[in-house]
Amino acid sequence: MAALVAFVTAPDGRGALVAGAGETSLELVGALAPLVERAQELEAAGSTRWVWWSAAADAVPLVSAGLPVARCWDVAEAHRLLVGGWEATPQVAWAAAHGLARAGLPEATRGDLFDFSAAHSTEQAPDATGSSRVVRADSYLDPDAGTASWRPDDATLLAWGRAALDCARAQEAALGEVAPRAVAAAHSESAAAYLCLELARDGLPVDRATAERMIAEAAGARPEDEADARRIRAERDRAVLEHTPGRETTDLRNPLQVKELLASVGVVVPNTRKWVLEPFRETHPVVEALLEWRKAERIATTYGYPWLDAHVGPDDRLRGGWTACDGAAGRMTAQNGLHNLPTALRPAVAAHGGHVFVRADLGQIEPRVLAAVSGDEAFAAATRADDLYAPVASALGVERPVAKIAVLAAMYGQRSGAAGEALKGLERTYPVAMGYLDAAYAAGLRREPLRTYGGRLIRLDNVLADGPAEAVAAYDAARGRFARNAVIQGSAAELFKAWAATVRATTRDLGAQIVLCLHDELLVHVPQENAAETRRRLEQALTDSARRWTGSTRVRFVADASVIHRWSEAKD
Repeated sequence: MAALVAFVTAPDGRGALVAGAGETSLELVGALAPLVERAQELEAAGSTRWVWWSAAADAVPLVSAGLPVARCWDVAEAHRLLVGGWEATPQVAWAAAHGLARAGLPEATRGDLFDFSAAHSTEQAPDATGSSRVVRADSYLDPDAGTASWRPDDATLLAWGRAALDCARAQEAALGEVAPRAVAAAHSESAAAYLCLELARDGLPVDRATAERMIAEAAGARPEDEADARRIRAERDRAVLEHTPGRETTDLRNPLQVKELLASVGVVVPNTRKWVLEPFRETHPVVEALLEWRKAERIATTYGYPWLDAHVGPDDRLRGGWTACDGAAGRMTAQNGLHNLPTALRPAVAAHGGHVFVRADLGQIEPRVLAAVSGDEAFAAATRADDLYAPVASALGVERPVAKIAVLAAMYGQRSGAAGEALKGLERTYPVAMGYLDAAYAAGLRREPLRTYGGRLIRLDNVLADGPAEAVAAYDAARGRFARNAVIQGSAAELFKAWAATVRATTRDLGAQIVLCLHDELLVHVPQENAAETRRRLEQALTDSARRWTGSTRVRFVADASVIHRWSEAKD
């Protein structure tokens, strides 16, 4: 078993390394550089699981030094599994792990004459755990500890490390009671949080010249000044307004004015969303022009030259912050366009010289996850096929497209039309899987919390909780639909992160670098000569991580992997 070693930091650039009782005795405190060197030695020796309050708060020095941490326990991510939601300060995580009431959390000191909380913060608990300098007499953590203004002395910083170890042990025990796979989920969630820092450090390779050209094609040449920018914008608008003479003053950025413009040519719509306008493409040329304008406008305003200048570095890497959990079902998120880059700009995501991308996405991931988490043996058998919809269609006696719609409708709560008829067949053929989804739906109606396969708490008391009396039934139904999908989507996110962590660990010696995690898709930047072996290991990593995640091989998971030079070369 790996020894727990805490690595914690203070805002003044110091840190502490602490190994607690029952492990190799270790207490080091001081400047970060020698602590990082000692951490590198411990990591090289193996059998260490690093503990920190959160990777974002404590692990940055290790990531900056290029330390490829193999095992870690992130207190914040473990708390998000246990309690759900996003908030995971050390004080909140400590209270939850030790069974302390959330309502009793002390407030941080404000430092003014009327702040009486300072007197309480100096009270100390008995020194049973060696962390009395940060644990108050009422068992709560010092509310100032870990904040930006906190200035601990050496002894207090060591106590902060001991408290992190104590919290991690309490969380591990609590997760062990929650679900069989919850502790393993905490391990992979923690690894994902460390990977997020590496993703932010390394960035996504970009071909700047191609990006400039594609922005110019969509939004016009780089403006010379503000007046030139207004001229280019007017030209972009003119391509739409030329189809409606007499309405040249319409502001295309004002939805109400756009509705009036469309109504003037006989296109009456409730709103101007893309999916509403799509059916009217052939009705009048202004609709097609408006939809094309939307694409160009998005690039010009969100992914134009200012975006390129601000977020793509001199090394031609697009960087943004990453998080391992969205605070809901547990999906990874990213900033600065890394998760929302328009398809039109994907050709600009290109491997650098001597490198390629190994790109893979999990095929039909949500229905395969449903087979695993529900324990439906008949549905699990369908996952043995490369295309699970084919055996499902055969079992239902319907065409494959109908079977696909039915399976997706079951997970998203649609029950009308052709999907509703096929759902009846699903319920007869795969009663265990459908019963699992129905139970989640019922919990949503009752606003009861649910847990994913890996133990993440999904709270439903604040999902569509308030609404007008006449809409209560609709809100309840919507919450039920959210619940039946959240247990699948959240479990799929856990499997994805376990897979990504395994890929990271097993391809490092090949010079491989994960540069993008997009829902169920991985993009790995690797030296060209190692591409084939990286692809093989990536596929093996899915088999291995899925077996560990499910505890069996009954459900087959597949990845569509390819070697490409540009992201746009990948199949959709």
